[in-house]
Amino acid sequence: MGTLYRHGKMFVLMVLLGLMVSSSAYGAGNFYDTFESTFGGHRVQIFGLGNRDLSLSLDQGSGSGFRSKKEYLFGRIDMQMKLVAGNSAGTVTTLYLSSDQSTGRHDEIDFEFLGNVSGQPYTLHTNVFSQGQGNREQQFHLWFDPTTNFHTYSIVWNPKLIMFLVDETPIRVFRNYENRGIMFFPKNQPQRIYASLWEADDWATQGGLVKTDWSKAPFKAFYRNFNIDTSTNGAWKNHDLDATSRNRLRWVQKNYLIYDYCSDWKRFSQAFPPECKHSKLL
Repeated sequence: MGTLYRHGKMFVLMVLLGLMVSSSAYGAGNFYDTFESTFGGHRVQIFGLGNRDLSLSLDQGSGSGFRSKKEYLFGRIDMQMKLVAGNSAGTVTTLYLSSDQSTGRHDEIDFEFLGNVSGQPYTLHTNVFSQGQGNREQQFHLWFDPTTNFHTYSIVWNPKLIMFLVDETPIRVFRNYENRGIMFFPKNQPQRIYASLWEADDWATQGGLVKTDWSKAPFKAFYRNFNIDTSTNGAWKNHDLDATSRNRLRWVQKNYLIYDYCSDWKRFSQAFPPECKHSKLL
């Protein structure tokens, strides 16, 4: 039990909250009604009571993926996920929003889970694109094993902010600073919800040093209990940090943030993206 108290009472609170959220039926959506396969054929499997469970698989033939049938302009998306277990090196499991990429000026909001060798933590990669420009990455390790149980991953997107949450704990907030002359925020293009499992061993694990072990294939990731709230009176419209969630965000950023583009002096030796000067004012 010593590990649970490593970071004090806040860690215990986070663990208990995560268990409560991940074990609940967060949503009751039917995958057939809301989503469609994008690639992978039979590797996309919908099953379970009410068609509320979905699995993606990856083998040497192909990965797999799905997307929402509708586009959304703002809202809250929740999805419970259980990631590829065991040696997942070279694999990438995703949940993200994206507008039409054929325009070359697409918007995108990303959760990407970069696999690793057995016993090493996944890297949770987040990014934001606006008008075809990205390079706004933050990466995290998680305070739990995301392969043993389902956990809820959420994106809140409103005109003021984008918030990434894990089991209701905010891990990142990306704000709209257009009132300060910074015109980098996705707010005009509707986006679909996407998810995928694919192979990227040229970069996904330790910068491409660890390759995919195909003897472990097929690799499988699981999705369930999604919820999409775009209602006009939804809480997402005014969602923001309160005192409790601000403290949780600080706890995650202090203990589990492993990369922040706003601290990468080597990459941005000439100048940091303009929102970085405000990023600490959460």
